[in-house]
Amino acid sequence: MKTTLRIAVVGYGTAGQALALALGRDGHRVEVFERVAEPGPVGAGFLLQPTGLCALWSLGLLPAALAHGAPVRRLYGETVDARPVMDMRYRELHQALFGLGMQRGAIFQLLDAAWNEQRSLLCGREVVSIDAERGVLRDDRGDEHGAFDLIAVADGAASKLRAGIGEIAFDRPYPWGAQWCLVPAGDWAWPDELRQRYRRARRMVGMLPVGTRPDDPVPRLSFFWSLPAAELAESGRDAARWRDDVGEVWPEVLPHLRDTAIPGGLAQARYRDSVLKRWHRGRAVLVGDAAHAMSPQLGQGANMALVDALALRDALRASADIPAALSAYQRDRRTHLGMYHLWSRWLTPLFQSGHDRVAALRDLLFHPMSRIPGGRGQSLRVLTGTRRGWFGTWPLPDGFLRALAER
Repeated sequence: MKTTLRIAVVGYGTAGQALALALGRDGHRVEVFERVAEPGPVGAGFLLQPTGLCALWSLGLLPAALAHGAPVRRLYGETVDARPVMDMRYRELHQALFGLGMQRGAIFQLLDAAWNEQRSLLCGREVVSIDAERGVLRDDRGDEHGAFDLIAVADGAASKLRAGIGEIAFDRPYPWGAQWCLVPAGDWAWPDELRQRYRRARRMVGMLPVGTRPDDPVPRLSFFWSLPAAELAESGRDAARWRDDVGEVWPEVLPHLRDTAIPGGLAQARYRDSVLKRWHRGRAVLVGDAAHAMSPQLGQGANMALVDALALRDALRASADIPAALSAYQRDRRTHLGMYHLWSRWLTPLFQSGHDRVAALRDLLFHPMSRIPGGRGQSLRVLTGTRRGWFGTWPLPDGFLRALAER
């Protein structure tokens, strides 16, 4: 495709920001529609895997991300009685690899600052309907916008536009969610590890180093507290009881939560499992969690959103027309993502459920099985986002690996 396209992006989260940046740099006229009046990050922190880091490298943002993020070299989880459940080290797959804990605010600011090409961001406008054949969208004020050559819908896991564009195999909420917050890292004992502590599958505490933000030099940790979604609204109303509950699972985290207001200082997260047979219709296409929401157990949400954005850019570069580009994009991304949906669905009950017997089997078998030589490599591929299908690999360019090694 040699022509300049007029493209609408719905949503200004990670996927929408990466799309605006990548497509704008390719010379397309990009207009972003965001429902909130003042866009900003949602959530506390997350773990960038090598796939997400590679996407940032492609966008020229890897040095800035490394300047603010916290390198994570090990993922370790244990029961309340110190039985290891998970112990994964990136170097066992490749010496140069690591994860990068980042604050949502940091990645939002980096992507936002980088988008300079014909910037057009319309805030406070919720897109309520899309005419995919005409390339026209309507907002909540009744205004029509378009016609666009392409509409990329990146409005997140709770997308209200998904059903009108994709062909849904199933779309359901997970019964478990979480509370999140950021706390100063201080003297935290594991500055380069994601640490988790489990009480069966009913309770989980996680602490992830997430570094700094451009507007805040204080290194921080992202705290995670797993709960049934039905309890999120009430959890923390009794602050003393909430702290006791967390302390029963992991007393060492309580000093780091000393200055956190309960419940006011806690953000809530709910999750969905969405699988689509088709990701596009007419001139409209789904990107990021709108196309493939899944449980956070594999930590792939933001990473896959970044990869999606570059895959759509590359499909537009390589294809003769919009229909061919959207078909190529869907084919490429579904090949990568299918196995992650399956593993995410299988793993979630092991870590977030009321199934005590399942959790007991996890505690007994999960760690020994992960040490089996053949299974070890497969597990590390899944962790890093570099498994493609059942036996293939998602390639990491030599230039990217050199950039990590030089750091």
